[in-house]
Amino acid sequence: MSKALEQDMQQLRNALREMSEIAISMVADVIEGLVKRDNSKFAKIHENEDKVNQLEMKLDDMAWKTIALRQPMATDLRFIIVAIKINPLLERIGDEAVNILKKVEYLITVPLLKPLIDTPRMCEKVIWALSASMDTIYNGDTDLAREICWEDREIDELRDQIYRELMTYMQDSPDNIQRALQLLFIAKSLERIGDLATDIAEDAIYLHQSKDIRHHAEDDEEFKKHCRKKTGSITQQIRS
Repeated sequence: MSKALEQDMQQLRNALREMSEIAISMVADVIEGLVKRDNSKFAKIHENEDKVNQLEMKLDDMAWKTIALRQPMATDLRFIIVAIKINPLLERIGDEAVNILKKVEYLITVPLLKPLIDTPRMCEKVIWALSASMDTIYNGDTDLAREICWEDREIDELRDQIYRELMTYMQDSPDNIQRALQLLFIAKSLERIGDLATDIAEDAIYLHQSKDIRHHAEDDEEFKKHCRKKTGSITQQIRS
């Protein structure tokens, strides 16, 4: 690798890492604001949205210039392709955080509908999936990437649980509908962010194993082995 290409690749990695860290902090901060009913970090979330948007354009420009000027090959080229694919995903995560913020700004001004238990749990799983998926991009841990794809169903299950509970609240009283709807929208946004984390994990598998498992993860032999292992572990826990 030429020194110029090496420098360009490092700058690209740094920009991608910075963008991911900002996007993840936006999600964590907005749910923290909901739980603590505290708007002190809301202005920072808006500032970070602008940073993510700027980084999206900067990263795209860096990636395409590196391809045009340095003619990277093999792993370097795959990393650039993956960076170009992940770039808009991270921007969408920032957008979802802002969508959540709009709901939270209303919710902290009205009485609490119910104790917030599943929403913070869902956020914790989403934050883990996001952080872990970005780690797999850099460390090549494809077993962890498949773990993230598997764990996405737990995020979906929490979303469904939140939906069922909030539907009950809405049926109990019309006064609950507006607050319940905002919590439903937040759960949907968190579920979307979980899906985006899964997309990043799938890109990590492509980067490190040249294998595209999008839309047909069930056909991936390593993923099937992982599913059997997880299912067996769950069955053993139930029996014990």
